[in-house]
Amino acid sequence: MARILAIDDERAILDALARVLGRDGHEVVGADDPAQALGADLSRFDLVLCDVMMPGVDGFELVRRIRPAFDGPIVFLTAKVAEEDAVVGYGLGADDYVRKPFGAAELRAKVAAHLRREGRERTHALSFGDVRIDLGSKEVSVGGSPVALTPTEYGVCELLARRRGQVLSRAQIRESVLGWESEADDDAISMHVSRARRKLSAAGADPIETVWGMGYKWQL
Repeated sequence: MARILAIDDERAILDALARVLGRDGHEVVGADDPAQALGADLSRFDLVLCDVMMPGVDGFELVRRIRPAFDGPIVFLTAKVAEEDAVVGYGLGADDYVRKPFGAAELRAKVAAHLRREGRERTHALSFGDVRIDLGSKEVSVGGSPVALTPTEYGVCELLARRRGQVLSRAQIRESVLGWESEADDDAISMHVSRARRKLSAAGADPIETVWGMGYKWQL
């Protein structure tokens, strides 16, 4: 399930988005002022829905500003459907449009499609609730507080998080994190995973699940 930032100056629209997308288990955070979006931690969201016609900063300008800091899909909500508007929007980094007034089925389908095929390499951060993985500083934090992981423990967390929900064997983890030439055995990988889990647990998070006889997976 995704965390979605919805930006629209009409509170009724934001309430409708939260109600409709909530049926699929998504959490919608509404912002009725573009300034709220500009000040938000965008790494905590999986998708952005943005109105075009807003007072002050319109949707085009807002997307131009936030796209460098956000790797996920951006979908415009708009009654503007002229070809030149679409060209402008796509040029600024938008992925799609949903026309106003929108139907619930169409909105849910488009959001689901973008989330399903979102395979872009993240360059800023990965965020799962209170757990954040900063890919630039190579740091994991829980609730805003850094967790003191070794480079190998961090590598394990990043690998599993990037492949969220996929079970990886200890051999796959060893080769991806330490390289094929590493002499570390499966027990060593289990130790690194165990230490990472213990540190994350002490910080209040438990994102790594053991799949007995198979390996580990990121479960958030």
